Amino acid sequence: MKQEIIQTSIHLFDKKGFTETSLQEIVEELGVTKGTFYYYFKNKQELLTDIHLEFIEFLLSNQRTILNDDSKDSKEKLRSMIYMVIHSIKDRKKSARIFFREMRNLGPDYLEQIVQKRDQFRVNVQAVVEEGIENGEFQTDLDPNMVTRGILGMTNWSYYWFDPEGDVSAEELTSIYLNIILNGINSKD
Repeated sequence: MKQEIIQTSIHLFDKKGFTETSLQEIVEELGVTKGTFYYYFKNKQELLTDIHLEFIEFLLSNQRTILNDDSKDSKEKLRSMIYMVIHSIKDRKKSARIFFREMRNLGPDYLEQIVQKRDQFRVNVQAVVEEGIENGEFQTDLDPNMVTRGILGMTNWSYYWFDPEGDVSAEELTSIYLNIILNGINSKD
């Protein structure tokens, strides 16, 4: 039942927004009582926190797998991370939208653990950028922190507009992003 509450809430929060979705609407959609909701969650904030945690932990778990793959160089790890974020949109678009859009609705106690995990994701991407600089794969004259934030800015907001069933596949979008990141958009002339 807990997962049913989470999935129903993801749908409603995505459609209406967190603040506009009442607890009553969630339980009515499920056909359960508020008591059922309170058995699993203290309040709507805790529910939103669980949605956030589930999404960021999914990303971190996949990111760790990429980081620990010694067969990949820094470019391949970066490509894999970008692809993982883009590809996750197919199955987790609503969760991604809620993660980025509704973080502002988390209270300080709930927000702290989410921000720590989000920051860990950024630090891990930056570690790949720094590793690529150290081993000569990437330019040495750029600030790794700013490069990382640029990469995440591009990839993280794809959830808002990217249609995995559209004209461009996740693989093609990853290649476009990686080409821009590694080569810029200057003419090769």
